[in-house]
Amino acid sequence: MTAGGAEHGGPGQEEGPASAHGPGGGHRPGGRPAGRHGSSAADGSEGGAPGAGGAPGAGGARAAGARGGAVGETGADVLCVRLVAPEADALSRLLGLLGELTPVVQAVPPDGALADLGGAVRYFGRDAVELASVLRVRALARHGVDCTIGVGSGPMAARAAARAAAPGTTLAVPGGREAVAAFLADRPVTAVPGVGSATARTLAAYGLHTVGSVAAAPLPTVQRLIGARAGREVHEKARGIDRTRVVPNAAARSVGAERAFDRDELDRYLHRRALLSLTAELGARLRAEGQVCRALTLTVRCADRTGRAITRSRTLPEPTAHSPALTATAYRMYDALGLQRARVRAIALRAEGLGAAGHAARQLSFDPADDKARRLEEAADRARARFGPQAVVRGTLAA
Repeated sequence: MTAGGAEHGGPGQEEGPASAHGPGGGHRPGGRPAGRHGSSAADGSEGGAPGAGGAPGAGGARAAGARGGAVGETGADVLCVRLVAPEADALSRLLGLLGELTPVVQAVPPDGALADLGGAVRYFGRDAVELASVLRVRALARHGVDCTIGVGSGPMAARAAARAAAPGTTLAVPGGREAVAAFLADRPVTAVPGVGSATARTLAAYGLHTVGSVAAAPLPTVQRLIGARAGREVHEKARGIDRTRVVPNAAARSVGAERAFDRDELDRYLHRRALLSLTAELGARLRAEGQVCRALTLTVRCADRTGRAITRSRTLPEPTAHSPALTATAYRMYDALGLQRARVRAIALRAEGLGAAGHAARQLSFDPADDKARRLEEAADRARARFGPQAVVRGTLAA
């Protein structure tokens, strides 16, 4: 392994917050996007420059293009993503893009998803607003669809931000329950999850029309109106306390990455080098999230006239996030394709069947080389957690 080596692909190589100029151009993983699609600030102003204002009444929320200071400074790590004018299969594409950032993704049909970027913020060294910009650039460049994104400290704040944001923009509510409560204060009580029209009418009959008025009311009063349990939950949420979490569901239990070549590539060595880079990235991301995978899916996009994609899946001998084990399986899948002088445009790899690492059984190994490799991997992970994802890479990839 080599310190300070550059690794291709991943959000670390994407552009940051997009400018407001021009349509989205082509995307090349491992480099800069060929063009960027801008997003207007949520108050309707163009640009997205640092310091752009939020929507009216946003209570400290920041709009697309506003950068935070240190990573994780805002404490807002949850995204609520809603597709703008989605096509029939757009949600599955969105889940695939989110899976490239984090395995903690919850599909919200028909046109949205929630994603917890806590691990991704630490892994990629970018805050959630910057990663949201990366997501919008990728959605536009790869699939021609735009997203409206809310960023918050929990699902409630992220959903509220997404509802308040203008189409095709990103709006963030800084972390902290006081900031969330201030953002929600002037909104109708139906902005609180779990408050439907009937509950809203009951509260309105006693003068509680806004979220702020519910927050200011004594808890016993709210409980007398709508019940003890519901009253406590609504009162807490109105005060910015959200105890819900992003819950990955079956439609989103995978994480993937892709490498596109600068030109149609014939060299099998470079194909395998791309696979090595992919398994190193996926393994590190899975370990950072405390996850293991049970299967790998390999997709090779060829450069013939049809642009055909060859896809193969294989179940791993045991659930793992160990990069050498992922690499060995990926190499076997690639070799089994029997490609002879095939011009390859891109290679993608997806880790599927994710589960908690603590619940996965691992066969004991008496191979000293395997034990040494795992100790090196743990040391590298600690270095990446402290200094960023490019702090340690394999020597082959740094060359």
